Amino acid sequence: MPFADLTSTTAPPASRRAMEAVAERLGYLPAAVARLAASPHALDGFLKISAIFEACTLDPLSREVVVMTMATRNDCHVCVAMHTAKLTGLGAGPALIAALRDGAEAPLPDEGLDAVRRFTLAVLASAGAVDDADLRDFLAYGYTEENALEVVLGIGAYTLSTLANRLTGAPVDQQLASFAG
Repeated sequence: MPFADLTSTTAPPASRRAMEAVAERLGYLPAAVARLAASPHALDGFLKISAIFEACTLDPLSREVVVMTMATRNDCHVCVAMHTAKLTGLGAGPALIAALRDGAEAPLPDEGLDAVRRFTLAVLASAGAVDDADLRDFLAYGYTEENALEVVLGIGAYTLSTLANRLTGAPVDQQLASFAG
């Protein structure tokens, strides 16, 4: 694999500050970040777009549904482990986590969160040209047009992440091992 786990001394200078900030925030430097750092622009882009997504009006569990839908769809084992840990920290129930990890289109135990997953899949399947019925179904669960666009934002952020993690062969970090598999 040509992608090495870079450090703050081996990474391009433009990646170093972001790497150090991630390591300080998490208490370790994830291999996914250490490999993404080969491109300062890709690293900066992902960190900025994911921070914007984290600050959007979708509630935290809805955001995680978007992320896990992308992670399972794109077979990103690193993302599945990382966001299983995040869901656990948010107090998500085991049935919800298992259903999201499964990636099947069986309904989630929460109808509102299932509407988020269905809408995310509809956006992906139609390259954004969802039909009126799919949008109405999403809105019927109390979501807004703003939220619909935020789903697109999340898809963009986690398309970048999942594809980069697969391209670089990023492994699951020891800190997340209990959430993998």
